[in-house]
Amino acid sequence: MPELRVGTQQLQVASQSNLLDALLAGGVAVPYSCRAGSCHACLVRCVAGEPLDRQPEALALDKRAEGWRLACQCLVVDDLEVEPFDPQRDGIGAQVVALDWPSSHVLRLRLKPVRALRYRAGQHVVLWNADGVARPYSLASLPGEDEWLEFHIDCRLPGAFSDAARHLQVGDSLRLGELRGGALHYDPDWQARPLWLLAAGTGLAPLYGVLREALRQEHGGAIRLLHVAHEPAEHYLAQELQALCDAHPQLQVEQVTAAQLPAALAELRLVSRQTLALLCGHPSTVDSFARRLYMAGLPRSQMLADVFLTRV
Repeated sequence: MPELRVGTQQLQVASQSNLLDALLAGGVAVPYSCRAGSCHACLVRCVAGEPLDRQPEALALDKRAEGWRLACQCLVVDDLEVEPFDPQRDGIGAQVVALDWPSSHVLRLRLKPVRALRYRAGQHVVLWNADGVARPYSLASLPGEDEWLEFHIDCRLPGAFSDAARHLQVGDSLRLGELRGGALHYDPDWQARPLWLLAAGTGLAPLYGVLREALRQEHGGAIRLLHVAHEPAEHYLAQELQALCDAHPQLQVEQVTAAQLPAALAELRLVSRQTLALLCGHPSTVDSFARRLYMAGLPRSQMLADVFLTRV
């Protein structure tokens, strides 16, 4: 049986055991969320030995070269020594500089990191709170324009991170983990192409950043944004989006409830084969977006999607 070492702990585990499961069974506090290799909350560094990595492409080459692996995607096949991601040692400190509730269930959180974070619109980063709970959240801010990092946290349902976030105050400290690329971004080569942005809930956060990036780069094609919320009051960026519409005639914004979504999707008509669509939100809603766009004639290759996975 392989030996798994973490600090002073020595664990005997069955060969081919999932690394995350083995660590948790041994009492090692490793945060996790999606178990799909997407959230990157379960980062560990290999000190000695090498696990079998079932999704090596999930990490950037420089991170892999430093020994980082996603515990949920690795199998223990030989003796292995790892150290979990330590937010105090490996993360970046950040302070809460502003927070408010643009709707009853969405917390808008703005953080100022102790050192500049290089990112692009549409990316997401792992946030660590003082209790060691880590969750990935998309950036809604625009690099080079906003002086803070902005996150939209859905607090509608109970959650270890979101419940604690309700009690955050200006001046509190959080830690930033790994910055992830994600599928959502704006490419200057798209400048003349029609752009559709379809968001559900706080899936609007990264698309808000992408939208602002497109407008900053003077996107010339038509832009259509569709936001789906449980109820009208949950269209939490309605004022900000209206202000953008007033300033940019090429932008059209439609806000619908979940009950209205089937009718809204049925009315979607492809006006150009050059259209690009960016989709974000709960997997089931993103799947509904993608199926309707495909039926309307948009190739899958022209759809970029990021889904918000719930914790397993």
